[in-house]
Amino acid sequence: MRLIDGVQPPAESVSFTFEGKHLTAWPGEAIASAIMRAGIQTMRKTRIQGNDRGYFCGMGLCWECAVHVEGQGVIRSCSHPVVDGQIISFADGPFE
Repeated sequence: MRLIDGVQPPAESVSFTFEGKHLTAWPGEAIASAIMRAGIQTMRKTRIQGNDRGYFCGMGLCWECAVHVEGQGVIRSCSHPVVDGQIISFADGPFE
């Protein structure tokens, strides 16, 4: 986990998988935040051209941070918390 100087991490953490990589997050942390803290900026690729897309508005208005969560489908990762054991992958969809 990458940390900001002076910020104390919680005693607990949750584990999840993004694109086959095992990552950890803090309880209640947004999926987008946990993915970015792991040093990953691409959360999906555009369907037609395969361009990298990721975090943009942070308010759940755009779909740039869309990911696919097993059992839930495609969601905006900035507004959904990580749940222990989640399997997350690039979103497929009509986003361009």
